[in-house]
Parts: sequence; structure tokens; C-alpha cells
Amino acid sequence: MPRTLPTLSRGRALGLLAAGVVSGCARGSSDAVTVGSKNFTEELLLGELYAQVLERRGLPVSRKLDLGGTQIAMAALQRGEIDLYPEYTGTALLVVLGHPPLHDADAIYATVKREYATRYALTWLAPAPMNDTQALATTQAIRRRFDLTTLSDLSRAAPQLRLGAIPEFVKRPDGLPGLQRAYGGFRFKSIRLLDIGLKYQALESGDVDVVVAFGTDGAIAADDLYVFVDDKHVWPTYQAAPVVRNATLAKYPAIAEALNRLSPLLDDDVMRRLNESIDGPSKREPADVAREFIEQHKLA
Repeated sequence: MPRTLPTLSRGRALGLLAAGVVSGCARGSSDAVTVGSKNFTEELLLGELYAQVLERRGLPVSRKLDLGGTQIAMAALQRGEIDLYPEYTGTALLVVLGHPPLHDADAIYATVKREYATRYALTWLAPAPMNDTQALATTQAIRRRFDLTTLSDLSRAAPQLRLGAIPEFVKRPDGLPGLQRAYGGFRFKSIRLLDIGLKYQALESGDVDVVVAFGTDGAIAADDLYVFVDDKHVWPTYQAAPVVRNATLAKYPAIAEALNRLSPLLDDDVMRRLNESIDGPSKREPADVAREFIEQHKLA
């Protein structure tokens, strides 16, 4: 969930899809475990972590990373074009299953695990402790200028402020429509739709006043941004976990043990640091960051 990585931006990824091209290696043979991901930094990193952990266990792996949004990744999984990808519990609950928000992390996980199994023949493996929750963020200067702390404060101040949002946020039930229903207000002076890789740049340059953020974005700490308190608890927990086709697990049961060893290591601080190493000044490749992390934790 900054999720910059301009060379792998949402616009570029969708453009590649329109041209019939998908990043990463296509399935090399029917024996390969094909790992997919959505099209932002954290998903690319998680996809690489999953792929490399499985490779180190001796499993044949191919990659179809940078696929696009939730609907594209889920459709690829259901069609068997990929065998697994990282998904978020809150996204699965609200966007895929269409349930109202729940606010207990264990209840959310139990619900999505049960219903994915019965509806789609898919298995959720162990979730990471990280919470990549939706959020809205601003600079410390704007926060002080308008005396803002909570989303309730922001809902009232919105007519004076410009929002920078990714396209999904203005449509998804857990995005702007959900905030308007829960809080009222949230009628911004203007809404500028931004490539997912450019939102923090727009905030820091003064082109917008508030941006859509995610709980594990590296820029939150790196740029000393303020994240508004969700005082009405609109957003559920968004824990990441591998979602795997049952047929693939039956063929390669070692997948579960391998990835369940990885997940507990991925808390908020770890993910912010790893994301920042990709999105920040060093601009490291997700594959390199994943490899270093796996070696550090001896995930062989």
C-alpha cells in the first residue's frame, strides 16, 4: 500500500495488459507454480518474496507479477493463469466478497478463509501481522494550518482542500463513497486522479493537500506525513496473505509450510522499511530486496 516505483506504475501496468503483455515470466510449463501480484510496490515485493522462498525450497516457479488491480489478479487466479498471489483480508472482505466492514482482524480472516474455500476452491495461508489499511495523509504543515486530527475533522474541512486519489479510491465501497456514508461531508474542493506512483510527489510539491495512503507505505515515516485517525472505524484490517489454488496445494503441499514461515516476519515496521528501500532514494529492485530479506532470515 509510498507505492511509487514509477517504472512499474498502475498506468504502465494497465497499458501493458492492453497490449497483451504481462510483466514477469509466463508459465514455463504445467509443472511450474506461477506466482502473481497486483501492480504496486508492496505487491511486487510480496510476490517476489513468495516466489523466491518457494524456489529455495526447490519448487519450480514462474512469475506473472504486475498484473493490475484486484479484479484482474483474482480473475487470473480463478482461470488458473496463476497459482497464488498476495491479497489483503480487508480487500477480500469488502471488494471480492461484498460484505460490510468487520473490525476484528481474526473475524475478517476467518470469514474470507471460509468463503474463499467454499465459493472459489481457494486457500488463504497464514496472514502477516502487518496492516496495510487504507488511510488519508497530509503534510504536518497542512495539518497544523487547518487544525486537523481525525477523519471527522477532515470531512468538515474537505471543501477547502484538494484530494489526490488513485482511480479505484473514488469508486470502491471502502474508498471515498464509504467515507461519505460514514462521516458525511468529504466533498473536496477538487479531486485529482493520480498514478499510484505519483501521489506522494504531488503532495510534497503542493499540487494536492491530502492523498490516499496505506498503512505500510514507506513515505509515511520517511516524509514525516500525518495519517488521519479513523475515529469512526470505517476501514477494516488489511493483512496480507498468500491465496492459493487448492489444486496447486494438493500438488505441492510444501507451499503452505514455506510461506507460513515467511508471513509472521512481515509486520508494519518491516514492510515500511522494505517498501521505502524500493520507493525511496535508493530505488532498489523488488527482487533484490526480497533476496536480501530471505537470506537475512535464512528462509531456505
